[in-house]
Amino acid sequence: MLKQDEINRLRAANLPPRAMIIDGEICQALSGRTREVISPIDGTVLTTIPDGAAEDAERAIAAARVAFEDGRWSRMAPQERKKIMHRWADLIEAEALSLTVMGVRENGTEIATAIDAEAGSAVTTIRYYAEAIDKIYGEIAPTPDGILGLIHHEPVGVVGAIVPWNFPLMIGAWKLGPALATGNTVILKPAETASLTLLRIGELALEAGIPAGVLNVVTGAGSVVGEAMARSMEIDVITFTGSGGVGRRLLENAAKSNLKRVYLELGGKSANIVFADTPDLDTAARAAAAAIFKNAGQVCVAGSRLLLERCIYDEFLDRLAQVTQSLIVGDPLDLNSNIGAINSARQLTQNLSFVDTAQAEGGTLLLGGKRILADTGGFYMEPTIVAQVAPHHRLVQEEVFGPVLAVMVFDDEAEAVKLANCTSYGLAGAVWTADLARTLRMIRAVKTGMVQVNRYAQVDITSPLGGVKQSGNGHDRSLHALDKFTNLKTAWIQF
Repeated sequence: MLKQDEINRLRAANLPPRAMIIDGEICQALSGRTREVISPIDGTVLTTIPDGAAEDAERAIAAARVAFEDGRWSRMAPQERKKIMHRWADLIEAEALSLTVMGVRENGTEIATAIDAEAGSAVTTIRYYAEAIDKIYGEIAPTPDGILGLIHHEPVGVVGAIVPWNFPLMIGAWKLGPALATGNTVILKPAETASLTLLRIGELALEAGIPAGVLNVVTGAGSVVGEAMARSMEIDVITFTGSGGVGRRLLENAAKSNLKRVYLELGGKSANIVFADTPDLDTAARAAAAAIFKNAGQVCVAGSRLLLERCIYDEFLDRLAQVTQSLIVGDPLDLNSNIGAINSARQLTQNLSFVDTAQAEGGTLLLGGKRILADTGGFYMEPTIVAQVAPHHRLVQEEVFGPVLAVMVFDDEAEAVKLANCTSYGLAGAVWTADLARTLRMIRAVKTGMVQVNRYAQVDITSPLGGVKQSGNGHDRSLHALDKFTNLKTAWIQF
Protein backbone atom coordinates (compact mmCIF):
# COMPACT_ATOMS: atom_id res chain seq x y z
CA MET A 1 0.00 0.00 0.00
CA LEU A 2 1.30 3.44 -0.91
CA LYS A 3 2.35 5.62 2.02
CA GLN A 4 2.50 9.40 1.75
CA ASP A 5 5.58 9.79 3.94
CA GLU A 6 7.57 7.38 1.74
CA ILE A 7 6.45 9.22 -1.39
CA ASN A 8 7.48 12.53 0.19
CA ARG A 9 10.89 11.14 1.11
CA LEU A 10 11.53 10.02 -2.46
CA ARG A 11 10.28 13.26 -4.01
CA ALA A 12 12.72 15.24 -1.85
CA ALA A 13 15.71 13.42 -3.31
CA ASN A 14 17.92 15.37 -5.69
CA LEU A 15 18.07 13.81 -9.13
CA PRO A 16 21.59 13.70 -10.58
CA PRO A 17 22.19 14.45 -14.25
CA ARG A 18 21.39 11.38 -16.31
CA ALA A 19 23.31 9.82 -19.18
CA MET A 20 22.58 7.76 -22.28
CA ILE A 21 23.45 4.11 -22.72
CA ILE A 22 25.37 3.19 -25.85
CA ASP A 23 27.21 -0.11 -26.36
CA GLY A 24 27.03 -0.90 -22.66
CA GLU A 25 28.54 2.43 -21.62
CA ILE A 26 26.92 5.21 -19.61
CA CYS A 27 27.77 8.27 -21.67
CA GLN A 28 26.92 11.85 -22.56
CA ALA A 29 26.15 13.22 -26.00
CA LEU A 30 29.24 13.63 -28.17
CA SER A 31 28.51 17.34 -28.37
CA GLY A 32 28.30 17.62 -24.57
CA ARG A 33 24.92 19.35 -24.90
CA THR A 34 22.21 18.72 -22.33
CA ARG A 35 18.57 19.67 -21.91
CA GLU A 36 16.73 20.55 -18.74
CA VAL A 37 14.03 18.29 -17.33
CA ILE A 38 11.12 20.49 -16.22
CA SER A 39 8.64 19.11 -13.69
CA PRO A 40 4.99 19.74 -14.61
CA ILE A 41 4.19 19.63 -10.90
CA ASP A 42 5.72 23.03 -10.14
CA GLY A 43 7.69 24.10 -13.21
CA THR A 44 11.08 23.56 -11.54
CA VAL A 45 14.16 22.04 -13.14
CA LEU A 46 14.63 18.48 -11.88
CA THR A 47 17.89 17.58 -13.59
CA THR A 48 19.41 17.36 -17.07
CA ILE A 49 19.62 14.67 -19.73
CA PRO A 50 21.89 14.47 -22.78
CA ASP A 51 20.66 16.36 -25.81
CA GLY A 52 21.61 13.71 -28.34
CA ALA A 53 22.18 14.32 -32.02
CA ALA A 54 22.27 12.20 -35.17
CA GLU A 55 25.85 11.21 -34.42
CA ASP A 56 24.78 9.74 -31.09
CA ALA A 57 21.98 7.79 -32.74
CA GLU A 58 24.44 6.51 -35.33
CA ARG A 59 26.82 5.32 -32.59
CA ALA A 60 23.99 3.41 -30.94
CA ILE A 61 22.78 1.93 -34.23
CA ALA A 62 26.30 0.76 -35.08
CA ALA A 63 26.66 -0.86 -31.65
CA ALA A 64 23.30 -2.58 -32.00
CA ARG A 65 24.21 -3.88 -35.46
CA VAL A 66 27.50 -5.36 -34.26
CA ALA A 67 25.80 -6.92 -31.23
CA PHE A 68 23.14 -8.50 -33.42
CA GLU A 69 25.48 -9.82 -36.07
CA ASP A 70 27.89 -11.46 -33.64
CA GLY A 71 24.98 -13.24 -31.95
CA ARG A 72 25.82 -12.33 -28.36
CA TRP A 73 22.09 -12.11 -27.70
CA SER A 74 20.26 -13.65 -30.66
CA ARG A 75 22.24 -16.89 -30.46
CA MET A 76 22.34 -17.06 -26.68
CA ALA A 77 20.49 -20.12 -25.37
CA PRO A 78 16.81 -19.18 -24.98
CA GLN A 79 16.72 -20.15 -21.32
CA GLU A 80 19.74 -17.92 -20.63
CA ARG A 81 18.00 -14.95 -22.25
CA LYS A 82 14.95 -15.82 -20.19
CA LYS A 83 16.93 -15.79 -16.93
CA ILE A 84 18.44 -12.40 -17.74
CA MET A 85 15.07 -10.85 -18.54
CA HIS A 86 13.62 -12.22 -15.31
CA ARG A 87 16.54 -10.70 -13.38
CA TRP A 88 15.85 -7.42 -15.14
CA ALA A 89 12.19 -7.53 -14.10
CA ASP A 90 13.23 -8.30 -10.53
CA LEU A 91 15.52 -5.26 -10.44
CA ILE A 92 12.76 -3.01 -11.79
CA GLU A 93 10.34 -4.39 -9.21
CA ALA A 94 12.81 -3.70 -6.40
CA GLU A 95 12.88 -0.03 -7.45
CA ALA A 96 9.21 0.21 -8.39
CA LEU A 97 8.27 3.01 -6.00
CA SER A 98 11.37 5.13 -6.60
CA LEU A 99 10.96 4.71 -10.37
CA THR A 100 7.31 5.67 -10.11
CA VAL A 101 7.97 8.78 -8.04
CA MET A 102 10.76 9.84 -10.40
CA GLY A 103 8.45 9.35 -13.37
CA VAL A 104 5.62 11.31 -11.77
CA ARG A 105 7.98 14.17 -11.00
CA GLU A 106 8.84 14.26 -14.70
CA ASN A 107 5.51 13.66 -16.46
CA GLY A 108 2.77 14.46 -13.91
CA THR A 109 0.68 11.28 -13.81
CA GLU A 110 -1.17 10.89 -10.50
CA ILE A 111 0.78 8.35 -8.47
CA ALA A 112 -2.19 6.11 -7.69
CA THR A 113 -2.44 5.46 -11.43
CA ALA A 114 1.29 5.42 -12.11
CA ILE A 115 2.30 2.81 -9.53
CA ASP A 116 0.45 0.08 -11.41
CA ALA A 117 0.47 1.51 -14.92
CA GLU A 118 4.18 2.29 -15.02
CA ALA A 119 6.68 0.22 -12.99
CA GLY A 120 4.13 -2.46 -12.14
CA SER A 121 3.09 -2.86 -15.75
CA ALA A 122 6.70 -2.92 -16.96
CA VAL A 123 7.56 -5.75 -14.57
CA THR A 124 4.53 -7.79 -15.67
CA THR A 125 5.29 -7.20 -19.34
CA ILE A 126 8.96 -8.14 -19.19
CA ARG A 127 8.16 -11.31 -17.24
CA TYR A 128 5.43 -12.21 -19.72
CA TYR A 129 7.79 -12.03 -22.68
CA ALA A 130 10.64 -13.66 -20.76
CA GLU A 131 8.37 -16.66 -20.26
CA ALA A 132 7.58 -16.72 -23.99
CA ILE A 133 11.24 -17.02 -25.02
CA ASP A 134 11.55 -20.80 -24.72
CA LYS A 135 8.01 -21.46 -25.87
CA ILE A 136 8.21 -20.06 -29.41
CA TYR A 137 8.26 -22.99 -31.82
CA GLY A 138 8.91 -23.20 -35.52
CA GLU A 139 6.63 -25.14 -37.85
CA ILE A 140 6.82 -28.12 -40.18
CA ALA A 141 4.97 -27.69 -43.46
CA PRO A 142 2.84 -30.48 -44.95
CA THR A 143 5.00 -31.80 -47.81
CA PRO A 144 5.27 -34.73 -50.23
CA ASP A 145 7.44 -37.71 -49.31
CA GLY A 146 11.13 -36.92 -49.50
CA ILE A 147 10.66 -33.22 -48.68
CA LEU A 148 11.01 -31.55 -45.30
CA GLY A 149 9.56 -28.05 -45.10
CA LEU A 150 10.68 -26.03 -42.08
CA ILE A 151 9.37 -22.59 -41.12
CA HIS A 152 11.70 -20.69 -38.82
CA HIS A 153 10.93 -17.56 -36.77
CA GLU A 154 14.11 -15.49 -36.88
CA PRO A 155 14.84 -12.17 -35.14
CA VAL A 156 14.48 -9.32 -37.57
CA GLY A 157 17.73 -7.60 -36.50
CA VAL A 158 18.00 -4.06 -35.16
CA VAL A 159 14.86 -2.43 -33.77
CA GLY A 160 14.27 1.28 -33.20
CA ALA A 161 11.68 1.92 -30.49
CA ILE A 162 10.29 5.45 -30.08
CA VAL A 163 8.19 5.94 -26.94
CA PRO A 164 5.80 8.76 -25.90
CA TRP A 165 5.74 10.72 -22.65
CA ASN A 166 2.42 9.69 -21.13
CA PHE A 167 3.31 6.17 -19.91
CA PRO A 168 6.98 5.70 -20.79
CA LEU A 169 7.67 2.60 -18.69
CA MET A 170 4.49 0.79 -19.68
CA ILE A 171 4.73 1.52 -23.39
CA GLY A 172 8.50 1.13 -23.39
CA ALA A 173 8.14 -2.36 -21.94
CA TRP A 174 5.47 -3.22 -24.52
CA LYS A 175 8.14 -2.64 -27.16
CA LEU A 176 11.28 -3.81 -25.39
CA GLY A 177 9.78 -7.04 -24.06
CA PRO A 178 8.89 -8.74 -27.35
CA ALA A 179 11.78 -7.18 -29.30
CA LEU A 180 14.37 -8.53 -26.86
CA ALA A 181 12.58 -11.83 -26.24
CA THR A 182 12.85 -12.68 -29.94
CA GLY A 183 16.60 -11.99 -30.00
CA ASN A 184 16.80 -8.51 -31.52
CA THR A 185 18.94 -5.59 -30.46
CA VAL A 186 17.28 -2.26 -29.72
CA ILE A 187 17.82 1.49 -29.81
CA LEU A 188 15.27 3.08 -27.48
CA LYS A 189 14.37 6.73 -27.99
CA PRO A 190 12.38 8.17 -25.04
CA ALA A 191 10.28 11.31 -25.29
CA GLU A 192 12.10 14.54 -24.46
CA THR A 193 9.79 15.17 -21.49
CA ALA A 194 9.83 11.63 -20.08
CA SER A 195 13.27 10.06 -20.32
CA LEU A 196 14.39 9.53 -16.72
CA THR A 197 12.72 6.21 -15.93
CA LEU A 198 13.69 4.63 -19.25
CA LEU A 199 17.30 5.66 -18.76
CA ARG A 200 17.21 4.03 -15.34
CA ILE A 201 15.75 0.72 -16.51
CA GLY A 202 18.39 0.72 -19.24
CA GLU A 203 21.01 0.80 -16.50
CA LEU A 204 19.19 -2.01 -14.70
CA ALA A 205 19.24 -4.05 -17.92
CA LEU A 206 23.03 -3.90 -17.94
CA GLU A 207 23.08 -4.87 -14.27
CA ALA A 208 20.83 -7.84 -15.05
CA GLY A 209 23.30 -9.10 -17.65
CA ILE A 210 21.90 -7.93 -20.99
CA PRO A 211 25.08 -7.72 -23.10
CA ALA A 212 26.59 -4.45 -24.29
CA GLY A 213 25.00 -3.11 -27.45
CA VAL A 214 21.80 -5.12 -27.08
CA LEU A 215 19.80 -2.31 -25.43
CA ASN A 216 20.86 1.26 -26.16
CA VAL A 217 18.99 4.34 -24.89
CA VAL A 218 19.48 7.64 -26.72
CA THR A 219 17.84 10.87 -25.58
CA GLY A 220 17.29 14.03 -27.61
CA ALA A 221 14.79 15.71 -29.87
CA GLY A 222 12.58 13.44 -31.91
CA SER A 223 13.17 15.61 -34.96
CA VAL A 224 16.88 14.84 -34.64
CA VAL A 225 17.41 11.45 -33.00
CA GLY A 226 14.14 9.91 -34.20
CA GLU A 227 14.74 11.24 -37.69
CA ALA A 228 18.22 9.69 -37.78
CA MET A 229 16.75 6.35 -36.72
CA ALA A 230 14.08 6.46 -39.42
CA ARG A 231 16.64 7.33 -42.11
CA SER A 232 19.13 4.68 -41.04
CA MET A 233 19.99 1.85 -43.41
CA GLU A 234 20.92 -0.33 -40.41
CA ILE A 235 17.62 -0.36 -38.52
CA ASP A 236 15.26 -3.10 -39.67
CA VAL A 237 12.08 -2.19 -37.76
CA ILE A 238 10.72 1.00 -36.21
CA THR A 239 8.01 0.70 -33.56
CA PHE A 240 6.45 4.01 -32.57
CA THR A 241 3.68 5.34 -30.36
CA GLY A 242 2.79 9.00 -30.81
CA SER A 243 1.20 11.50 -33.16
CA GLY A 244 0.00 10.93 -36.69
CA GLY A 245 2.25 13.64 -38.09
CA VAL A 246 5.38 12.00 -36.71
CA GLY A 247 4.13 8.59 -37.83
CA ARG A 248 3.80 9.81 -41.40
CA ARG A 249 7.31 11.26 -41.24
CA LEU A 250 8.68 7.91 -40.08
CA LEU A 251 6.99 6.16 -43.00
CA GLU A 252 8.43 8.69 -45.45
CA ASN A 253 11.94 8.21 -44.14
CA ALA A 254 11.57 4.43 -44.14
CA ALA A 255 10.58 4.61 -47.81
CA LYS A 256 13.55 6.83 -48.59
CA SER A 257 16.04 4.56 -46.82
CA ASN A 258 15.91 0.76 -46.58
CA LEU A 259 12.12 0.16 -46.58
CA LYS A 260 12.30 -0.83 -42.94
CA ARG A 261 9.05 -2.02 -41.43
CA VAL A 262 7.28 0.70 -39.42
CA TYR A 263 4.65 -0.11 -36.81
CA LEU A 264 2.58 2.83 -35.62
CA GLU A 265 0.18 3.44 -32.74
CA LEU A 266 -1.13 6.91 -33.49
CA GLY A 267 -3.72 7.61 -30.86
CA GLY A 268 -7.48 7.75 -31.00
CA LYS A 269 -10.74 9.57 -30.54
CA SER A 270 -12.54 6.73 -28.86
CA ALA A 271 -16.32 6.59 -28.49
CA ASN A 272 -17.89 5.61 -25.17
CA ILE A 273 -21.47 4.67 -26.15
CA VAL A 274 -24.17 4.50 -23.47
CA PHE A 275 -27.60 3.06 -24.29
CA ALA A 276 -30.69 3.60 -22.18
CA ASP A 277 -30.77 -0.04 -21.06
CA THR A 278 -27.36 0.21 -19.40
CA PRO A 279 -27.57 -1.92 -16.24
CA ASP A 280 -26.14 0.68 -13.87
CA LEU A 281 -25.92 4.33 -14.94
CA ASP A 282 -23.94 5.33 -11.84
CA THR A 283 -21.24 2.79 -12.67
CA ALA A 284 -21.26 3.96 -16.28
CA ALA A 285 -20.91 7.61 -15.20
CA ARG A 286 -17.96 6.84 -12.94
CA ALA A 287 -16.33 4.83 -15.73
CA ALA A 288 -16.94 7.63 -18.25
CA ALA A 289 -15.20 10.12 -15.97
CA ALA A 290 -12.24 7.81 -15.40
CA ALA A 291 -12.03 7.04 -19.13
CA ILE A 292 -11.30 10.68 -19.98
CA PHE A 293 -9.90 12.23 -16.81
CA LYS A 294 -7.41 9.58 -15.64
CA ASN A 295 -3.87 10.91 -16.19
CA ALA A 296 -5.54 14.20 -17.12
CA GLY A 297 -6.80 12.67 -20.35
CA GLN A 298 -3.28 11.90 -21.53
CA VAL A 299 -4.13 8.36 -22.57
CA CYS A 300 -4.22 7.07 -26.14
CA VAL A 301 -7.33 4.95 -25.49
CA ALA A 302 -9.13 7.71 -23.55
CA GLY A 303 -12.91 7.75 -23.93
CA SER A 304 -12.83 11.28 -25.28
CA ARG A 305 -16.24 11.12 -27.02
CA LEU A 306 -19.29 10.27 -24.94
CA LEU A 307 -22.33 9.18 -26.98
CA LEU A 308 -25.60 9.15 -25.02
CA GLU A 309 -29.02 7.85 -26.03
CA ARG A 310 -31.42 10.80 -26.01
CA CYS A 311 -33.81 9.48 -23.38
CA ILE A 312 -31.05 9.30 -20.75
CA TYR A 313 -29.04 12.31 -21.96
CA ASP A 314 -29.90 14.82 -19.22
CA GLU A 315 -29.95 12.26 -16.42
CA PHE A 316 -26.60 10.82 -17.37
CA LEU A 317 -24.96 14.23 -17.70
CA ASP A 318 -26.20 15.13 -14.21
CA ARG A 319 -24.60 11.97 -12.81
CA LEU A 320 -21.41 12.58 -14.75
CA ALA A 321 -21.21 16.17 -13.54
CA GLN A 322 -21.53 15.03 -9.91
CA VAL A 323 -18.68 12.54 -10.36
CA THR A 324 -16.51 15.07 -12.18
CA GLN A 325 -17.03 17.81 -9.60
CA SER A 326 -15.92 15.42 -6.87
CA LEU A 327 -12.52 14.83 -8.51
CA ILE A 328 -9.52 16.57 -6.98
CA VAL A 329 -6.98 18.07 -9.37
CA GLY A 330 -3.64 18.66 -7.74
CA ASP A 331 -0.11 17.59 -6.94
CA PRO A 332 0.19 14.14 -8.56
CA LEU A 333 2.40 12.95 -5.68
CA ASP A 334 -0.37 13.66 -3.19
CA LEU A 335 -2.44 10.52 -2.63
CA ASN A 336 -5.56 12.69 -2.27
CA SER A 337 -5.29 13.90 -5.87
CA ASN A 338 -7.45 12.15 -8.46
CA ILE A 339 -6.03 14.02 -11.45
CA GLY A 340 -2.43 15.10 -11.83
CA ALA A 341 -0.62 17.59 -14.01
CA ILE A 342 -0.54 18.23 -17.74
CA ASN A 343 2.81 17.07 -19.08
CA SER A 344 4.07 20.43 -20.33
CA ALA A 345 3.17 24.08 -20.79
CA ARG A 346 2.88 23.42 -24.52
CA GLN A 347 0.38 20.63 -24.00
CA LEU A 348 -1.66 22.74 -21.60
CA THR A 349 -1.87 25.56 -24.15
CA GLN A 350 -3.02 23.09 -26.81
CA ASN A 351 -5.71 21.69 -24.51
CA LEU A 352 -7.10 25.15 -23.73
CA SER A 353 -7.14 26.05 -27.43
CA PHE A 354 -9.38 23.05 -28.12
CA VAL A 355 -11.88 24.33 -25.54
CA ASP A 356 -11.90 27.79 -27.13
CA THR A 357 -12.41 26.32 -30.60
CA ALA A 358 -15.17 24.00 -29.39
CA GLN A 359 -17.15 26.93 -28.04
CA ALA A 360 -16.52 29.01 -31.15
CA GLU A 361 -17.91 26.16 -33.26
CA GLY A 362 -21.10 26.00 -31.19
CA GLY A 363 -20.31 23.58 -28.37
CA THR A 364 -21.65 24.29 -24.88
CA LEU A 365 -19.14 24.30 -22.04
CA LEU A 366 -20.77 22.42 -19.16
CA LEU A 367 -17.82 22.13 -16.81
CA GLY A 368 -14.20 23.25 -16.55
CA GLY A 369 -12.23 24.60 -19.45
CA LYS A 370 -9.65 26.63 -17.52
CA ARG A 371 -6.13 26.42 -16.23
CA ILE A 372 -5.96 26.13 -12.45
CA LEU A 373 -3.30 26.12 -9.72
CA ALA A 374 -1.10 28.41 -11.80
CA ASP A 375 0.40 29.82 -8.60
CA THR A 376 2.17 26.48 -8.05
CA GLY A 377 4.19 27.01 -11.21
CA GLY A 378 2.81 23.71 -12.50
CA PHE A 379 0.52 22.84 -15.39
CA TYR A 380 -2.99 21.94 -14.27
CA MET A 381 -6.37 22.01 -15.98
CA GLU A 382 -9.94 21.56 -14.82
CA PRO A 383 -11.69 18.41 -16.05
CA THR A 384 -13.79 19.71 -18.92
CA ILE A 385 -17.07 18.64 -20.48
CA VAL A 386 -18.36 20.15 -23.73
CA ALA A 387 -21.86 19.25 -24.99
CA GLN A 388 -23.78 19.94 -28.20
CA VAL A 389 -20.83 19.19 -30.43
CA ALA A 390 -21.34 18.13 -34.03
CA PRO A 391 -19.50 15.43 -36.01
CA HIS A 392 -17.56 17.98 -38.05
CA HIS A 393 -16.32 19.93 -35.02
CA ARG A 394 -12.62 19.88 -34.27
CA LEU A 395 -13.24 18.52 -30.77
CA VAL A 396 -14.87 15.45 -32.33
CA GLN A 397 -12.37 14.91 -35.12
CA GLU A 398 -9.00 15.58 -33.46
CA GLU A 399 -7.24 14.02 -30.49
CA VAL A 400 -6.82 16.54 -27.68
CA PHE A 401 -4.72 14.38 -25.33
CA GLY A 402 -6.06 16.27 -22.36
CA PRO A 403 -9.00 16.23 -19.90
CA VAL A 404 -11.61 17.40 -22.41
CA LEU A 405 -14.74 15.35 -23.09
CA ALA A 406 -17.01 15.84 -26.12
CA VAL A 407 -20.64 14.79 -25.56
CA MET A 408 -22.99 13.79 -28.40
CA VAL A 409 -26.55 12.48 -28.49
CA PHE A 410 -28.10 9.70 -30.59
CA ASP A 411 -31.63 8.38 -31.12
CA ASP A 412 -31.05 4.79 -32.20
CA GLU A 413 -28.39 2.14 -32.71
CA ALA A 414 -27.75 3.04 -36.34
CA GLU A 415 -27.04 6.67 -35.43
CA ALA A 416 -24.76 5.57 -32.59
CA VAL A 417 -22.70 3.49 -35.01
CA LYS A 418 -22.54 6.34 -37.51
CA LEU A 419 -21.31 8.78 -34.86
CA ALA A 420 -18.84 6.28 -33.42
CA ASN A 421 -17.29 5.77 -36.86
CA CYS A 422 -17.29 9.40 -37.98
CA THR A 423 -13.61 10.09 -37.24
CA SER A 424 -10.41 8.99 -38.95
CA TYR A 425 -9.35 7.15 -35.78
CA GLY A 426 -10.13 3.61 -34.67
CA LEU A 427 -8.20 2.63 -31.56
CA ALA A 428 -10.60 1.83 -28.72
CA GLY A 429 -14.12 2.33 -27.41
CA ALA A 430 -16.88 0.94 -25.24
CA VAL A 431 -20.55 0.00 -25.39
CA TRP A 432 -22.91 0.03 -22.41
CA THR A 433 -26.04 -2.08 -22.78
CA ALA A 434 -27.92 -5.02 -21.24
CA ASP A 435 -28.88 -6.38 -24.68
CA LEU A 436 -26.62 -9.26 -25.75
CA ALA A 437 -27.73 -9.14 -29.38
CA ARG A 438 -26.99 -5.40 -29.51
CA THR A 439 -23.62 -6.05 -27.88
CA LEU A 440 -22.62 -8.44 -30.64
CA ARG A 441 -23.91 -6.11 -33.37
CA MET A 442 -22.01 -3.13 -31.92
CA ILE A 443 -18.78 -5.06 -31.52
CA ARG A 444 -18.88 -5.84 -35.23
CA ALA A 445 -20.14 -2.43 -36.38
CA VAL A 446 -17.80 -0.08 -34.50
CA LYS A 447 -14.56 0.25 -36.47
CA THR A 448 -11.94 0.07 -33.76
CA GLY A 449 -9.10 -2.17 -32.64
CA MET A 450 -10.52 -2.71 -29.16
CA VAL A 451 -14.02 -2.46 -27.76
CA GLN A 452 -15.16 -3.10 -24.22
CA VAL A 453 -18.67 -3.78 -22.99
CA ASN A 454 -20.14 -2.42 -19.75
CA ARG A 455 -16.71 -1.19 -18.65
CA TYR A 456 -14.04 1.24 -19.73
CA ALA A 457 -10.73 0.04 -18.38
CA GLN A 458 -7.41 -1.08 -19.78
CA VAL A 459 -7.20 -4.79 -20.55
CA ASP A 460 -4.07 -6.72 -19.61
CA ILE A 461 -0.89 -7.89 -21.34
CA THR A 462 -2.57 -11.04 -22.71
CA SER A 463 -4.72 -9.07 -25.18
CA PRO A 464 -3.40 -7.09 -28.15
CA LEU A 465 -3.72 -3.32 -28.43
CA GLY A 466 -3.71 -1.78 -31.85
CA GLY A 467 -5.86 0.33 -34.10
CA VAL A 468 -7.47 0.57 -37.49
CA LYS A 469 -7.80 3.49 -39.90
CA GLN A 470 -5.46 6.33 -38.89
CA SER A 471 -4.89 4.94 -35.41
CA GLY A 472 -2.07 2.93 -36.95
CA ASN A 473 -1.04 -0.64 -37.62
CA GLY A 474 0.54 -3.52 -35.76
CA HIS A 475 -0.19 -4.44 -32.18
CA ASP A 476 1.47 -4.03 -28.82
CA ARG A 477 0.85 -6.59 -26.03
CA SER A 478 0.03 -10.30 -26.20
CA LEU A 479 1.90 -12.98 -28.11
CA HIS A 480 0.84 -11.28 -31.34
CA ALA A 481 3.41 -8.53 -30.61
CA LEU A 482 6.19 -11.06 -31.22
CA ASP A 483 5.28 -11.15 -34.91
CA LYS A 484 6.50 -7.56 -35.41
CA PHE A 485 10.03 -8.50 -34.45
CA THR A 486 10.53 -11.75 -36.36
CA ASN A 487 11.00 -12.82 -39.94
CA LEU A 488 9.62 -16.05 -41.33
CA LYS A 489 12.20 -18.16 -43.15
CA THR A 490 11.22 -21.26 -45.10
CA ALA A 491 13.67 -24.13 -45.53
CA TRP A 492 12.67 -26.66 -48.20
CA ILE A 493 14.82 -29.77 -47.93
CA GLN A 494 15.00 -32.51 -50.53
CA PHE A 495 16.05 -35.91 -49.21
